[in-house]
Amino acid sequence: MNPKVDTYFTDGCGRCPLGGTPNCKVHTWTREMALLRHILLDCGLTEELKWSIPTYTYQQNNVVVLAAFNEYCALSFFKGALLQDEHALLHKPGENSQAARLIRFTQPKKIAEMESILKAYIFEAIEVEKAGLKVAFKKNPEPIPEELEQKLAENPDLKAAFEALTPGRQRGYIIHFSAPKQSQTRFSRIEKCTEQILEGKGLHDRYTRKNEAKQNP
Repeated sequence: MNPKVDTYFTDGCGRCPLGGTPNCKVHTWTREMALLRHILLDCGLTEELKWSIPTYTYQQNNVVVLAAFNEYCALSFFKGALLQDEHALLHKPGENSQAARLIRFTQPKKIAEMESILKAYIFEAIEVEKAGLKVAFKKNPEPIPEELEQKLAENPDLKAAFEALTPGRQRGYIIHFSAPKQSQTRFSRIEKCTEQILEGKGLHDRYTRKNEAKQNP
């Protein structure tokens, strides 16, 4: 453990007036963050304090940060978009996030139960650094159309399913839904694809299945 990082767990990041007080959000997740810190160090990562938050590196390359938020604490992988995410745990920090991905936590018991899974994610992130892999950033990522945002807000299951899709599948749907000029047509496309999204399938999967059905009536 790096003594410099201890100050984060006692005083927070110091970027808001609550830092160093009992109301700092780090104190909401004391047990959760202690467990996560142990898991990270057990994976052989180097613990550093960067941007006033605990940052874990491999051969000086940033791998993951541990941070407290109001509603949860989280592991944030710098190149999370490159991870396989076999258990569908990763979330984008924001709509247009291209590289970083979060795993959110609110219960110590859940962290203990997931320890082996979390270590697998961390070791995979280390392998990404060993291989020198880079995230291919898009200069102008496609914005999510209003109609899709509305449907995701109305249907939590659809939102969870859409966010669990790979970035490529999400982008395929966004382009497909954004193409029509009329809002009504965009809504129609979303409704037609809703079942496919809930099944964890991409747009191309839907068309492939239709073509197979035509060829094998």
